Amino acid sequence: MARPDKEASVAELTEDFRTANATYLTEYRGLTVTSMKQLRRSLGADTKYAVVKNTLTKIAAKGAGVEISDDLLTGPSALAFVKGDPIDAARNLKNFQKENPLLVIKGGIYEGKLVTTAEIMKLADLESREVLLAKLAGAMKGSLAKAARVFDALRIKMEAVSEPSSNSAVSEVPAQAVTEEVVAEAPAAATPEETPEVVAEVAAEATDAAETPAE
Repeated sequence: MARPDKEASVAELTEDFRTANATYLTEYRGLTVTSMKQLRRSLGADTKYAVVKNTLTKIAAKGAGVEISDDLLTGPSALAFVKGDPIDAARNLKNFQKENPLLVIKGGIYEGKLVTTAEIMKLADLESREVLLAKLAGAMKGSLAKAARVFDALRIKMEAVSEPSSNSAVSEVPAQAVTEEVVAEAPAAATPEETPEVVAEVAAEATDAAETPAE
């Protein structure tokens, strides 16, 4: 490889290491061209699967601040630079390996740390970010609905307590106050001092009526 091409390849690999959410190292010995195409398709557009030279990979990794042990850079290597969800990519690699045992998953870089094949398999068994977010959203929705029901029940209870208090306000008025109000509105009765004068006036009117000759 000419020096300019080599430098360009190293620069591209270095950028891939820096921007990838995870990088998985594989050995593709024995896989056909058709199988490689199927693997790239299964990994999806968010993962770049590239055949690399081990020497250039080591230089690029060092330039990106990533340490890769020499035992991972043996044999024909291909790297999966994951730009999407590392869990989905690990699951896709695992599923592809089940049908294509010639694919060897050697290890990788996840969250800036070197991970083994066993750890990548554990990642593959986890639920994806989208599934976890969907479950979290469902749990939050259920909690909000439960809280709403609690608040609604509390509101109904408070209304039920306050209504009897309002209706009983009239019944709680002292009976003495009601009696005094009725008495105040009743017409005044004749007092004992006024009774003789009334009797005399009535008697005089009766006498006058008797002495008046009929016409």
